Amino acid sequence: MAYYHRLGKIPAKRHVQFRQPDDSLYKEELVSSKGFSGIYSILYHIFPPTQVKQVLAPVPYGSKAAKDNPLLQTHLNTSTITTTGSDYLEARLPLMMNQDVVISVCNPTHKKMDYFYKNGEADELLYIHDGSGVLHSQFGKLPIQKGDYVVIPRTTIYQITFDAEPVRLLIVESFSPVETVKRYRNALGQLLEHSPYCERDIHPPQELITESAQGEYLVKIKKQGYLHQYVYAFSPFDVVGWDGFLYPYTLSIYDFEPITGRIHQPPPVHQTFQANHFVICSFVPRLFDYHPLAIPAPYNHSNIDSDEVLFYAEGEFMSRKGIDRGSFTLHPGGLPHGPHPGTTEKSIGAVETKEYAVMIDTFRPLHLTEQALAYVDHNYPMSWNA
Repeated sequence: MAYYHRLGKIPAKRHVQFRQPDDSLYKEELVSSKGFSGIYSILYHIFPPTQVKQVLAPVPYGSKAAKDNPLLQTHLNTSTITTTGSDYLEARLPLMMNQDVVISVCNPTHKKMDYFYKNGEADELLYIHDGSGVLHSQFGKLPIQKGDYVVIPRTTIYQITFDAEPVRLLIVESFSPVETVKRYRNALGQLLEHSPYCERDIHPPQELITESAQGEYLVKIKKQGYLHQYVYAFSPFDVVGWDGFLYPYTLSIYDFEPITGRIHQPPPVHQTFQANHFVICSFVPRLFDYHPLAIPAPYNHSNIDSDEVLFYAEGEFMSRKGIDRGSFTLHPGGLPHGPHPGTTEKSIGAVETKEYAVMIDTFRPLHLTEQALAYVDHNYPMSWNA
């Protein structure tokens, strides 16, 4: 969870009269998670958010899991993708999925969306691999830049304007809320002293832009394999004020402070976010282990309960060979994985690493999508023989 934030004009109490200059009521909207038991925000609109001008035909939109895919250590060589489409939605390339999460890359060339977008069934976490811009939503303007995680709660209506090229995104769609790590929070939700990041590193929207003009505003809503197209007579950014705990925010991977030790630390020390049945971790530059006999390279590991995905963002990952920037590895449960030959001995005596990577550990099996098959490195499962 994030922390309490407010922007714009709001009344002194919830659910009371709050009038516009013409004496009509502002339209109050509660946006809540987990029914009424999770975090929420209250927004105040000029126009009713329920008033629809037109509903267009839904457009199929989604991905399918590849069938009969064998159990293999997998390298997806997505480093060579320059673009998978021009538009923010067209450019999404789903690569792995299960009932909890969809993992995609997205390299759009259009700098601005000419529609509004809402994911009606999943929180979205964007990792800005390359590029910068502004995420505009009913919660206000949120600057985004290289290295940012951008957490977008479901039902957030947004547009992104990019101002730097190229744009390369890692997108994680979660069918449960994406949250900060529970063990790093106290009973009231504040991040604890030993957390690798704190509230100062979490950046909410900073400027509320209220759009009151009327016209035609297309909102594309993703749900159950379709983009549902709703046309409104007013902008969804007609909010004059809001407050609460639910809103999009950024957390930079460059602000994640690594936890190190005398001997090799296990992957949970890198955990950054949690959701139901998966976690997201950040590997960042850090000093290596300082026991006199320490082996910095990770030990061999048999996944019993999880599938491990690594997205290689920057630098040379010291336990892997032949993995380029922007590629993925998937080490599925049921198979042991570990350092490539020669990397363990090579790591001994090393002082630090300057790598960046995003790890996604799922606790239910992941499946490659049909689109992912084009990027499979068929030599990877035998690369430990080299």
